[in-house]
Amino acid sequence: MNDTPGWASPGSSPSDGQGADVPRPAEPAEPADATGSPAKWSDHQPPAGHWSPPTAPGPSGPVPPPAPAPGWGGGHHQSGWGRPPAAKPGVIPLRPLGVGEILDGAVSTLRAHWRTVLGITLTVSVITQIGDILVQRYLVPVPPKLGPDPTPEEALSQSVESLKASLISLGPTMLLTLIGTFVTTALLTIVISRAVLGRPVTLSDAWNEARPRLPQLLGLTLLLPLLSAAVMAVGVLPGLLLGGTPAGVLLTVVGGIAALVVMVWLLIRFSLSYSALMLERQGVMASLRRSAKLVQGAWWRIFGIITLTTLVMFLVSMIIAIPFTVIAFAADGEGLGGLLTGTTPEFGWAFLIITGVGAVIAASITYPISSGVSVLLYIDQRIRREALDLDLARAAGVPGYGAPAPGDTPPGS
Repeated sequence: MNDTPGWASPGSSPSDGQGADVPRPAEPAEPADATGSPAKWSDHQPPAGHWSPPTAPGPSGPVPPPAPAPGWGGGHHQSGWGRPPAAKPGVIPLRPLGVGEILDGAVSTLRAHWRTVLGITLTVSVITQIGDILVQRYLVPVPPKLGPDPTPEEALSQSVESLKASLISLGPTMLLTLIGTFVTTALLTIVISRAVLGRPVTLSDAWNEARPRLPQLLGLTLLLPLLSAAVMAVGVLPGLLLGGTPAGVLLTVVGGIAALVVMVWLLIRFSLSYSALMLERQGVMASLRRSAKLVQGAWWRIFGIITLTTLVMFLVSMIIAIPFTVIAFAADGEGLGGLLTGTTPEFGWAFLIITGVGAVIAASITYPISSGVSVLLYIDQRIRREALDLDLARAAGVPGYGAPAPGDTPPGS
């Protein structure tokens, strides 16, 4: 029984576990001859270089195909005498994607739908950053100041107090981060899925389509961090039970490293679950199984792409944050001299607001790109495994792939 799902844009049919009622991709139609019968291939075919792709208008105008990627050869796209270039109704060509194309597709979504994307990310970033500023100002204790020549005991006490302050702020900060991730994931997944089809989307469109999936998405957003925490607890708990003995310290370190490896493996294995939940209308556990199925056999590739994206986003955040941090030190605390000597600022309002502005700008750029990479990785895996590009071309109205399914009709059309 074939359980491969078709393209399930928000509002259409579920995927896994449903067979006959799931829309399947329409094969390109064969031309008919004068009698109405399907035309047969002639014995004399034109050379490959003379082939011209279809340029008939789609629902939103002509659909010019891009040049094919070098070295790509999908079996279900090849003909006996040439390779037609993949259709590109939106931000990506409808074929297996390279790393650069995934990153470019995420950036192209930000450019093409910048009003909607920035409306989402700026709103979420400002709200979460205000919450973080209030936490830093009123919940985090200020570490004790050291004298010009502190004793080892005073230095140790200051380090302990700084660690305590960091741990106190960790809980609220992580909660705010989860809330921001939850909202941006829900809305940006809808925007990116529309951008792949070349369709416009407004903030109200994204909200209306994402809203029915919010309870399940919230459950998934909370489940994955809890799962990671449980794995880490299991890894370090035996060593902690042995106390501060050398064996206990060694067991804690080894268990922590092993738990970290398992955490990374699980997070990559379930990295496509958010997209599966939103775009296939899956439940929480079904989306985890769906992600594991799509990632199977491609773990290292997905790990490499996610790691590269994380590093790029970290560098972008640092490039944006460093100037604001310098300005914050100059405007508050010990000034630039405090920055050079490593003096910890007292988290005055000026310092918190200036660094908060930098954090908002960085998040407004990095949120949509990281979300775009996640969604495009999901689409890429389904193209590679399930020929999703045929369903996408049909849903986008590309000529030769059949009429779009009712669930693929854009709102208001």
